[in-house]
This record gives sequence, C-alpha cells and structure tokens, in this order.
Amino acid sequence: MSGLRDRWSGLGLLAVCVLGLVISNQNSQAKPGIARQVIVPQEDRFTPFAITIRAGQSVEWVNLDTDDHTVVSNDFFNTAGHNGTDVLLKGTDSNGGQPGTFTLHFSHPGTFVYYCRFHAHLDDDHQPAAPGPDGGIQDANGNFGTPMNGIITVLAED
Repeated sequence: MSGLRDRWSGLGLLAVCVLGLVISNQNSQAKPGIARQVIVPQEDRFTPFAITIRAGQSVEWVNLDTDDHTVVSNDFFNTAGHNGTDVLLKGTDSNGGQPGTFTLHFSHPGTFVYYCRFHAHLDDDHQPAAPGPDGGIQDANGNFGTPMNGIITVLAED
C-alpha cells in the first residue's frame, strides 16, 4: 500500500511541475521579448530607477498612477538609440481605468537615459532637475520633489 501511495504522490508532484511549466510558458508568451518592466507606481517616480538588459530585448513602461506621465529621451547621454523619444504614458484616469503602457526594443548596446517632462526638465548640464517654483508639483512643505527619471543600460547580446 505504501508503494502505491508513493507512486501516486510522485505522479501528483510530476503533474504539478508540468502544470507549472505550462502556466509559466503561457505567461512568457503573453509578452514575448519583454525583458524588464519599468513601473510608475501610484506616485511620481519610475521604479526601478536603473535596469540592465541585453541587446535584442525590450522594456515596457507601465503607468499604474492615476496621472499621466511621459517617457522622454535625454539625447545628450543616449547611446542605445531611440533619440527623440517623447511618449505620453497615460494614467488610469485618462485611460478608462487601465494602466498606460509603452514598449521600446533595444537593438544595440549603450545607455538610454529618460525622464518625465511633467516632473523634470534638463538643466544646463543636461541633468534632469525637479521643475521648481516656475512649474511642477509642490507639496505642503514647499518641496518640489525629485526629478522623475531613469536609465537603461543595454549590454551586448550573449
């Protein structure tokens, strides 16, 4: 009886493993080529701030915030292509309750530095800076926050 129970337990474990592989494979097929996601949580920042991918992979931005944001390339520092990127990333309030998304595919190594034009501008050294008293969002303490920006490092393909 114990041997039969062990066989059934083994078969059950095998079935769970196969089912897990099928579900995992289906999820990976839902968004082929997406290496990493940059999330805009329900606050004004990109997370993670810095990511590393391989050439040939894509990055998807997902805006979970109610407010609109943008993905704007800082062409002064970009070496991974996509200069001139300036895309509206809709928030849930202006997108029928759904997160706005945007995907970029990176073909060659380099860096892609970006910021949100609603929550940052470039200073004289081409660095993202918080908007300050002439624009931007100010909290109750008078703070204009930190600039909303990020960087993607694209390594050579394996």
